[in-house]
Amino acid sequence: MAGFAFMAGPAIAIPPPQATAYPDPLQAGWKGRKVCAVLKDNERMRVLRCTFPPGWGHERHRHAPHWGYILRGSTMRITTASGTVVRKLKAGDSWWSDGFDWHEGLNIGKTTGVYLIVEPKP
Repeated sequence: MAGFAFMAGPAIAIPPPQATAYPDPLQAGWKGRKVCAVLKDNERMRVLRCTFPPGWGHERHRHAPHWGYILRGSTMRITTASGTVVRKLKAGDSWWSDGFDWHEGLNIGKTTGVYLIVEPKP
């Protein structure tokens, strides 16, 4: 039976392993340096500007639901639990995400990428 250990006597419930709590995008950085800065933070939303020069990345972190907008494009290698993809991101592109447990990225292009992340608050 998953989740239980059997010994002589009654069964003892063992909780499932806890997922590692990754930092949020503001807390996560790259080699000890911040890549995101707060532009706005109030009771309704938080807005971050994240900057990735060539060769810079964003260490493994989680995301709450958010909307993103690309100010300056770049080529990012993005790794998630599902695998790794390379994305050419263009200025003016945007996306919505329902949030996720973790991902990490590395700018493998020749241009500095700059993104806005807008996180609505409940």
